[in-house]
Amino acid sequence: MSIAAPPLLNRYVFGLKGDVKDNIGYIDEQTVIYPAGSNSILYNMETKVQKFIPVTEKCEGITCLAVAPNKRYAAIAERGEKPIASIYDLHTLRKRKSLSPAEAESKDFVCMAFSTDGKYIITQSGAPDWTMYYWTWEKTKLMASVKTANVPGERYGVSNVVAAALSPGGPAPATTKENMMGNVVYQVSFNPNDNTQLCVVGNGIFKLFRYSEGSLKLSLFQKFEAKNFLCHCWTADERVVIGTDDSRILICESNGELKAEIAFSTESPLRSCHSLISFNKGFVAGGAGGTVYVYEREDTAPAAATNSTIGATSGADPAQPVASSGSKDLFKKARDYSLQDESIKIVNMAISPSEDMLVCTSENNQIYNVLLGSADIKGDAAKLEVFSQPFHHGQITGMDTCIRKPLVATCSADKSVRIWNYMDSSSDLVKYFSEEAYSIAIHPSGLYILVGFSDKLRLMNLLIDDIRPFREFTIRGCRECRFSNGGQYFAAVHGNTIQIYSTWRFENLGNLKGHNGKVRSIHWAPDDTKIVTAGMDGAIYDWALKDMGSGSGAAGGGGGGGGIKREGESILKSCSYSCAVASPDGKSIYAVGSDKTLKEISDSQIIRELESDCVLNQVVLSHSGRMMFVGTATGTIRSMKFPLNNETGEFQEHHCHSGAITKLRVSYDDTHLFSSSEDGCVYVFKIADKEGRGLKKEREVVFADEILVTKSDLEEKNQMMNELKTRVEELKMENEYQLRLKDMNFNEKIKEITEKFMQEIEALKITSTVLRTDKEKEEVRHEEEMVEERERHTRELLDLETVHNSKLMTEYDKYQELQVKTTELQSQWERQMRDMQLAKEKALTELTNHFENKLKEKQAEIERLQQEMKLQFKEFEETTHETEEDADSEVLELKHRYERKLKEEREIGLRLKGENGIMRKKFNTLQAEIDAHKAEIAKMYAEEKKLHSVIKSLEKDIAGLKKEIQERDETIQDKEKRIYDLKKKNQELEKFKFVLDYKIKELKRQIEPREQDIQGMTHQIKEMDVELDHYHRANSDLELSIADLKLKLKAAEKQVAKERSRVKGCSATIRRFKVDLNECVQYIQEPKILKAQVKKLYQKYCKEVVKDEDTLEVDIQQEYSRHREYLERTVNSLRQKVTKDQGVHRAENVQIMQENAILIKEINQLRRDLRNMQQRERAAELALKHINSVMADAAPSNERIVLPKVLEQ
Repeated sequence: MSIAAPPLLNRYVFGLKGDVKDNIGYIDEQTVIYPAGSNSILYNMETKVQKFIPVTEKCEGITCLAVAPNKRYAAIAERGEKPIASIYDLHTLRKRKSLSPAEAESKDFVCMAFSTDGKYIITQSGAPDWTMYYWTWEKTKLMASVKTANVPGERYGVSNVVAAALSPGGPAPATTKENMMGNVVYQVSFNPNDNTQLCVVGNGIFKLFRYSEGSLKLSLFQKFEAKNFLCHCWTADERVVIGTDDSRILICESNGELKAEIAFSTESPLRSCHSLISFNKGFVAGGAGGTVYVYEREDTAPAAATNSTIGATSGADPAQPVASSGSKDLFKKARDYSLQDESIKIVNMAISPSEDMLVCTSENNQIYNVLLGSADIKGDAAKLEVFSQPFHHGQITGMDTCIRKPLVATCSADKSVRIWNYMDSSSDLVKYFSEEAYSIAIHPSGLYILVGFSDKLRLMNLLIDDIRPFREFTIRGCRECRFSNGGQYFAAVHGNTIQIYSTWRFENLGNLKGHNGKVRSIHWAPDDTKIVTAGMDGAIYDWALKDMGSGSGAAGGGGGGGGIKREGESILKSCSYSCAVASPDGKSIYAVGSDKTLKEISDSQIIRELESDCVLNQVVLSHSGRMMFVGTATGTIRSMKFPLNNETGEFQEHHCHSGAITKLRVSYDDTHLFSSSEDGCVYVFKIADKEGRGLKKEREVVFADEILVTKSDLEEKNQMMNELKTRVEELKMENEYQLRLKDMNFNEKIKEITEKFMQEIEALKITSTVLRTDKEKEEVRHEEEMVEERERHTRELLDLETVHNSKLMTEYDKYQELQVKTTELQSQWERQMRDMQLAKEKALTELTNHFENKLKEKQAEIERLQQEMKLQFKEFEETTHETEEDADSEVLELKHRYERKLKEEREIGLRLKGENGIMRKKFNTLQAEIDAHKAEIAKMYAEEKKLHSVIKSLEKDIAGLKKEIQERDETIQDKEKRIYDLKKKNQELEKFKFVLDYKIKELKRQIEPREQDIQGMTHQIKEMDVELDHYHRANSDLELSIADLKLKLKAAEKQVAKERSRVKGCSATIRRFKVDLNECVQYIQEPKILKAQVKKLYQKYCKEVVKDEDTLEVDIQQEYSRHREYLERTVNSLRQKVTKDQGVHRAENVQIMQENAILIKEINQLRRDLRNMQQRERAAELALKHINSVMADAAPSNERIVLPKVLEQ
């Protein structure tokens, strides 16, 4: 029985879509709107609750936001086949209208803006058309549209074309590139006090448009140097504040006149201004450097002039303040708020309705806020603070959840690891590392995480305020790792091998080998006895883990050791798998990959395939095995009807992310779904039943409150608490003492102030009496002066009436004269019109008479031809009668001849009739033209009055155009001089080009034989390598022989040493014998004693006398001597031979290395020469194309000038 696809309810999202224009806005004092993924989020800062506005189906993502000034409506622009702007009611979160231009070439809107009353909206499309549309959104009516970007070839506005042409060196070098790419529009807006005036800024664009008579008319181009204008805003006094990329803020009047320049930043390098927003007191500017500046309007001009941030207008001294006509023309920097990291760029800002709070977004997808008055507190260095919690600002590469705690762990390309609490909707821990983390897994207890880095795999503790590594494994670039469900094991991918480790003993229990490509997915069975792996090689393996710690710890091929066995496999080379999961019973495996299908695999066979319209990246099953969710490459999540059906793969699709889904996880109690994406967002969904209610928990999970704290940290915190308690007690005593002192001082001051005020009250009473008397006197005097003033004003009125009456008479006389002139001009105009009418009628009469005469002539000619035809017919009859007797052939011939002639005459008659019809048609056409001319004459009388007004305006334009023509004539003269110089230079360059062409040909001819030499030398090098191998083998053989001889030599040396020790023993015996013999000689006179001594000697030294001992000993000594001499000679000869061979080989190796070095130098030199020649050829070709394109515009149309660029030798 299939279970219906469970709906997903958006619960919370961690992240921000940073590439959206105006991606932050206030709805009320406590609610802001911002985009995350493909949804727009309404976040309440007090309750921390998010509401979601989903994107329109089949759209490719949000491009910009706009909030109406009344905070009731918001416009969300989406990219698609045609750009769409949807208007939403922010109270009901329902779509009110959708605006989409029918003929738009672009696919998106880059910016939008509401009018002050919220009835109108302007949308600016992107490339290639860059068109601005003016809508009445409540009626879905397009009122007007206009292209805002400069046309290709036009860098500046009309006002400064001449200035750019006359400037030294011409326009900026970037002009050509910018014109080729088109100008980019960054922001559009309404004048807050005039819904018909619009402002547009962009790269080299600052234009003011006005809506009138159903169209948008350009009222102004910029009257100053064009720059890269990044942002703008309107102040309360209808001035435009513009931010540039060169750290300038320009203040302009509503007519485009530049009033002042403010330096956004004076630090080096210059920081660009990316965002401006106005409020009642002034405006706020944000940009590069992570700093927000608040500028307030000066109350007096001198105070404003002393501010160091005010710059000079274009061309003025930067050290002097900008001159202004009023006291409120300049702004001063009141305060600033900054971030600790100066590399962050502020790109969008919004101010709360009460203007107390400022929120801003940065380029790295973070939201910050600050209280606007916080910098006024003395001693407080105001900083921008994180709005709710810091988000990822890069692709999320890994995500996992645990069982015992409501935590989700993520790692990202921004080199950070973050721990999110999905119950509190908060960020518990953030840790940045020196390198990017590729994968992450969290232990089921929620106390440890496993993170894969480029150099090692690290096991870390989750402490109360830190993530601290405590064990490292030598696994490089681990792209996937998972803890087992029990937490006693973890698996980590090392290339195409999966290594299994013990979590507590850190031992490698086994290696799963079999994949030929990178492994992208690991899934543990609920009882941790099986693992399912999937890789980019199109293979899915099912491994059984039994008695894993008792074996050798390796598995591969069809089986393995260490109790690890491959039970199933499914290989599909055409599909690169990205994720695979198994059902709780282990009978089925579900996998997704690059072939856009969801596969069900059972018993190593694909039993079911469900096709999709996009690539499926991730698949996850609930722990109960009753729900399945699939993530796609387009950022959507599909809740599948499960178990799967062969016929239809029914699903509900949820739009959430704007990038491909990278990971999907389900909480242990199956109540929450978590998703991460390449857009850096983490979504938390509540899994509901078909009626939208939360699912009943099948497994009750009680979350743990325990945390890990190291002993040293705990002792340090306890010590700090004790110190703080002592400090608090001291402060209490000190504060009580200070309070008593202040009470005494305040009581004394109150007495002094009371006495002082009593004295002042008495003095004021006296002063009041005196002032009352003076007031009465002044009233009497004022009444007298009023009477005098009334009389004087009466006299002046009479005088003025007399003067004005005389002036009126003079003006009346002038009016009468002008009336007479007007009458004369009118009569003259009427005479001219009558003359023109008479001339026209006369011309028409002449044309009519002319064509009537032609018609009469043609009719007379037709009658004449008809008479001739009749006469010829009569002659033919007579001739026929006379020649009846002639031959038949002659009759037939004459008959044919005259029939042809008759046919020709008939054709002539028909042709003349046709010409007659044409003439009649021309006559009718001329008559119609006459009637049309009469109607035009009537219209001319009606347009005559309009022409008088047009003539006056054209006379003014003529005066302006004459000035412009004069300036352009001067420009043309300068261009002609430049063209003359370029022609001269062209002649020299043509000569140089001829020389270069000749050199190029010569070098090409030199390259061919050198390439042949290179091939020959390469072949020679290969032969030398073969010889070197031969020499190396010979050297190895010789080294073996030498080692053998050394062993023999050592044995001989040992024998010699033994013989030497024996000889030493014999020498000692001989010495003792000589001593004893010497003693015997003393008794030579006493024979008996001598005999006894000789016997002793014999008994002592000759106990074991062997026959012929001396002879045998001499032979042994001689044999040893001969053997030793032979070995010494052999060793000496071998040493000499080895020394000689080593010298020869060394010399040959040195020679070969020198030859190789010379060949390599020659090859490198030839390559450098070839590369230089190719670069010179390309440079010459580019120069020719570039200069031809430049001179094609500069030279006259009948001259084509070719100027190659001079290349340095």
